[in-house]
Amino acid sequence: MGSLGAVLRHPDDLYPLLKLKMASRQAEKQIPPEPHWAFCYSMLHKVSRSFALVIQQLGTDLRNAVCIFYLVLRALDTVEDDTSIPTDVKVPILIAFHRHVYDREWHFSCGTKEYKVLMDQFHHVSTAFLELGKGYQDAIEDITKRMGAGMAKFICKEVESIYDYDEYCYYVAGLVGLGLSKLFYASGTEDLAPDSLSNSMGLFLQKTNIIRDYLEDINEIPKCRMFWPREIWSKYVNKLEDLKYVENSDKAVQCLNDMVTNALMHVEDCLKYMSALRDHAIFRFCAIPQIMAIGTLALCYNNIEVFRGVVKMRRGLTAKVIDRTNNMTDVYLAFYDFSNILKPKINKNDPNATKTLSRVEAIQKACMDSGVLNKRKSYIIQSELRYSSTMIVIFFIILAIIFSYLSSTRAKDHHHL
Repeated sequence: MGSLGAVLRHPDDLYPLLKLKMASRQAEKQIPPEPHWAFCYSMLHKVSRSFALVIQQLGTDLRNAVCIFYLVLRALDTVEDDTSIPTDVKVPILIAFHRHVYDREWHFSCGTKEYKVLMDQFHHVSTAFLELGKGYQDAIEDITKRMGAGMAKFICKEVESIYDYDEYCYYVAGLVGLGLSKLFYASGTEDLAPDSLSNSMGLFLQKTNIIRDYLEDINEIPKCRMFWPREIWSKYVNKLEDLKYVENSDKAVQCLNDMVTNALMHVEDCLKYMSALRDHAIFRFCAIPQIMAIGTLALCYNNIEVFRGVVKMRRGLTAKVIDRTNNMTDVYLAFYDFSNILKPKINKNDPNATKTLSRVEAIQKACMDSGVLNKRKSYIIQSELRYSSTMIVIFFIILAIIFSYLSSTRAKDHHHL
């Protein structure tokens, strides 16, 4: 539920954390009875709990389509990510993957942990895919085909220029944005969004992940994975892996700031995309990951810890984002607040300081121009309060009651089984 220390420092995280925990348990209970759908939704919970939670609010047909779309692309990604697969084996699988989804017998053993289970039992995903409406199937097949071809291209090609970087991100994430827009349109609930905006939605999330996951990717065994473009990192070091060494800390942070500045260019497109959505469940589905991305960039900016370990938002703040994101007012407030966290970190001596400041101010202007910023208090930027020993005792009593309740509920669930 989040570390005890974090909850003690932020007691108002407790209620959203509890709501998230209970919603997660409720979502797990709603897994369909049919074996292939049960596998798909169980697998979704294993590979991405937060994603599984957010899609629960979508209408049944759209939810099933998005679930299968996600698992198909996860499987495709598992093939791409497995550095132990020889290139001459990997490339044909990536290129033909869009055809495998129609084959109930196809599977390919690769990946680790839950991803290996997904690949070994991929026939469940294919069976579920074949039950989707034709409009959903066509959209998933089209995006899978284009993404597989793009991944195959970059298996044999380094990310050299910023153009390459944008192209790679388009193949692995921009196409996800285009595909989701097609699924929303096929459901009859949304207009078809412009490709450029759908692409930006994907690129903003993907670039955030690439920045945050530097250390994990560079330490990948048996072969490191390099997605930061040479055009950016070569301004600071001779080799991309040099950024992780302590002696290069100053250059590493400057390179990191350059990467974050590049990612921020997509924010205004993302705000436009979200502001056009009409369906509440689709809106939340799209908006929550975008807010998480701007929050993660605000934490990563000017932070050497990106090269030492994992930098991510605390669980309680994530729970608040999930709980409190309901309309564009919430989105504008969150983007404004997180850009306010990033802004004071900009060092005037940083090589990209002027460009970063310009991008942050453009985001803040877009949020201010919405005219909603004075309507609500921030839950993201708060003064650190000092809590008395009495409050801490009360907190522990509440925590004990909650755990007693959850334990008794779990015991009842087992009894019913």
